[in-house]
Amino acid sequence: MANSESAPDPDEIRNALLQVVDPEAGMNIVDLGLIYRIEVAADMVTVEMTMTSPACPMGDMITAEVEQVLRELLPDSVRCDVRLVWSPAWDPSLMSEQARQHFGW
Repeated sequence: MANSESAPDPDEIRNALLQVVDPEAGMNIVDLGLIYRIEVAADMVTVEMTMTSPACPMGDMITAEVEQVLRELLPDSVRCDVRLVWSPAWDPSLMSEQARQHFGW
């Protein structure tokens, strides 16, 4: 449940987003490198993210889950804006070392 405290910082938001998993990859979206930008303002948190492919059938589900995590984390007075972007295109070099090891890359 959202609280009335100040908005969390980008690192706290990134940590919360670790719980969002891309079901096709079986890995969280942060380690997959799908989170491009987190911007925190007084009354708005903006997250720009991508999918591994524009044809990803899970895009709507994953972005809805990101919005849900943000709503649970953010104070009621802070809105969230989750933007799905395609530039730059995702590629495996954006993954964390842990994710690359998981996939044997």
